[in-house]
Amino acid sequence: MESMSAIRILFYSFIISISLFACKQKVTDENIAETILNRSIEVSGGDVIDNSTISFNFRDRHYKAERNSGLYKLERNSIDSTRTILDQISNKGFQRFVNDELQTIPDSMVVRYSNSVNSVHYFSVLPYGLDDPAVNAEYLGLKVLKGKEYHKIKVTFDEIGGGDDFEDIFIYWISKDDHKLDYLAYEFHVNGGGIRFREAFNERYINGIRFVDYNNLKPMDKKSNLLEIDFLFEENILELVSKIELKNLTVE
Repeated sequence: MESMSAIRILFYSFIISISLFACKQKVTDENIAETILNRSIEVSGGDVIDNSTISFNFRDRHYKAERNSGLYKLERNSIDSTRTILDQISNKGFQRFVNDELQTIPDSMVVRYSNSVNSVHYFSVLPYGLDDPAVNAEYLGLKVLKGKEYHKIKVTFDEIGGGDDFEDIFIYWISKDDHKLDYLAYEFHVNGGGIRFREAFNERYINGIRFVDYNNLKPMDKKSNLLEIDFLFEENILELVSKIELKNLTVE
């Protein structure tokens, strides 16, 4: 009986040890992803971005982002032959001004305009923002792209605090050597959905903030898997959709 009791104790101790190890491993994997993202934000100028005014042109519009210790104002300014349109997102919400006059906008269009403005500002300062509480990061291991090792990290968002496109899924490839974000991909659901892969180029630092432009690519097969898109990139079977280029950048 005593020997049986001893065996049971050893068995249960073994099970508890395995369970504790599994929990510890899960926490460790989550911490790895968060640590890498935080380091990437740091080397890209995260602290500077927290209190800055960034202006740039993207395609035919002018963008301006003012951030001040949690307060923010993101703007998009469009000009045509007869009017000036200023779209503005701040802690107070969305506003549109036409020729300096505040407009009344239907709720459905507020969502559309807000997403359009926020998307450009969001991508302009990545990986800034990936330490938000609504971000869920998962470490997917190391991946070699163009002969260089990268940490591959999957990011999803909570419904609360994750924005209108919280169901979108992102993959980030962050250099093992210098922690810079060189590639990203995402799966989106608006306008019929799809997958995009972005390759950074034209890196420059302006007043301590790292900026890049992107080759914007997509898979030729609509059934492609987001998690395997780095393989498609390595095999040179992605199609160039456009170039994402920020011009006339200034940082104050």
